[in-house]
Amino acid sequence: MSTFKQRMQTGAILTRSNIKHFERPDRLPRAMLAMRKWGTSPAGILAASAARYPENVALIDDEGSITYEDLWARTNSVAAALADRGVGAGVGVGILCRNHRGFIEWLMAAAATGADITLLNTGFASPQLADVVEHENISILIHDNEFAAIVSDCGVEQAFDEDALNSFATSNRMVEPNNRGGRIVILTSGTTGRPKGAARRSDSSALEAVAALLQKLPFKIGDTQVVCAPAFHAWGFGNLLLGIGRCSTSIINRRFDPSATFDSLAEHRADVLVVVPVMLARMLELPSKSKLPTPNLKVIASSGSAIGSKLVLDVLKFFGPVLYNLYGSTEVSFATIATPEDLAEAPSTAGRVALAVDVEILDAAGNQLPDGRTGRVFVGASMRFQGYTSGGTKEEIRGLLSSGDLGHFRNGLLFVEGREDDMIVSGGENVFPQEVEEFLNQHPAIKDAAVVGVPDDDFGQGLAAFVVLSDELTVDEVRAHVKDHLARHKVPRQVHFVDELPRNPTGKLLRRSMIDTATGGPNDD
Repeated sequence: MSTFKQRMQTGAILTRSNIKHFERPDRLPRAMLAMRKWGTSPAGILAASAARYPENVALIDDEGSITYEDLWARTNSVAAALADRGVGAGVGVGILCRNHRGFIEWLMAAAATGADITLLNTGFASPQLADVVEHENISILIHDNEFAAIVSDCGVEQAFDEDALNSFATSNRMVEPNNRGGRIVILTSGTTGRPKGAARRSDSSALEAVAALLQKLPFKIGDTQVVCAPAFHAWGFGNLLLGIGRCSTSIINRRFDPSATFDSLAEHRADVLVVVPVMLARMLELPSKSKLPTPNLKVIASSGSAIGSKLVLDVLKFFGPVLYNLYGSTEVSFATIATPEDLAEAPSTAGRVALAVDVEILDAAGNQLPDGRTGRVFVGASMRFQGYTSGGTKEEIRGLLSSGDLGHFRNGLLFVEGREDDMIVSGGENVFPQEVEEFLNQHPAIKDAAVVGVPDDDFGQGLAAFVVLSDELTVDEVRAHVKDHLARHKVPRQVHFVDELPRNPTGKLLRRSMIDTATGGPNDD
């Protein structure tokens, strides 16, 4: 599609999304004036929504609710206090906060000053935090009180906690607009080695990404969303920002609790639930009495890690046709969207290519492969990252970035078979862990499963399976289950029964941890 056609289609989708919501004629012009004044940074998005719907509840968290008008006033006060302390254009600010209003207030205030912001993983240990602070040039660190101990040793020039936030927010001052649009740095998952900083700037290309979502997901102006995905990750952060952009009410809690999530969906008659797949699994594991009805729920937006076909079917059965799965990465943004209809047709699909995005399956020489042929997934999207803050970027071919995944197309649907780095070569045969994991997870006695490759004297690599049981099962029964249905080279040589699989906060498997376990100890029976 040409750039002109993309812009026309984007404009039409955004216009339709506003026409569906009737409002006073002065609201939208007020928002446009605020955006012109503040630019397209996160602070500009909040300013526009506060001008458009000041009375709407912006956030509900453990402290209660806060309107857009009050959130914007507190943002200005905090921004002015930060500016007094040297925060401004080009200054590196790190935010180490869980999901609560303080994350939003600090983020918006720092963005209003034009600072460069890095979102920090709340799961960091002290050495990891110090390492990232040094390599991302963070001089100001904003943090929740619970992280005071690890922050004290990380080497930043200044650190501000929740007490400082409450002090800064009471000044009733206004900060001068800075529409420079400092960059937002989101760290990659970092399942191995130091997480890399992926830099983005706010610009008009974000409108294409918003239009792509609105084309597929039935978001509405002023709807209510429960955001469980961590705010420091691209998926949680993006949905909080998108919610602010559509003047929605976002319900957030510092820690995910599956029962409390059902309570929030029911109490607030929420329209949207934003999660990573492992959260959905934990919600469905609850006893029936804890699963409150969710009649208003129109969208379950899931991303951040692979979602298994069994979980897809379980979610569709319990919640109805409301599950939308988005595939992408921090670097390439989102590439495909699977609607409830797509998932009902093919539960393992990553969906269809999103508006204004190109996805190609390439061979080792960079040639495009036909439907049905497995190859490397490359993505071209307007919201792609600018590059890693440490230098370098992802591999690029004809303007398309490598996603790092292997997959294929079938009937317009993308199927992701796994990470390139995770592929196991056993006895000369390629094995994709995800295929074996999908099969294991379909066993009624298996609650969760993961497969990694480990050194093997006979086959070069062998498979080690890590299994979480919901009922009794032996090692031999696990192996026999795979052997009876899949090729011999896909049968695990090792089976380890564990209480839970190691995952990062977005639900991605920590395969290195499992490899270390498999190579350092005996098989668990």
